[in-house]
Amino acid sequence: MATKAYILIETAVGKTREVAQQLRKVPGMKSVDVVTGPYDVIALIEAKDIASIGEMVTEHVHFGGVNRTVTCISVSGA
Repeated sequence: MATKAYILIETAVGKTREVAQQLRKVPGMKSVDVVTGPYDVIALIEAKDIASIGEMVTEHVHFGGVNRTVTCISVSGA
């Protein structure tokens, strides 16, 4: 069974749409939504395990225009 995680992303001013477009190209990315509130983008990723989630975030989510992320691992499929 795959591990899912929600990534809460704060972007640089004026970079939200660009960041969302880049994230949609990442393998394993299931959804990317631009939202209102304290975060600018919420993304859902899937990988084989928690270590793989960590790799995906550090290698494919932390790029120019991303100021800060919070990764929330899903603990229930219900």
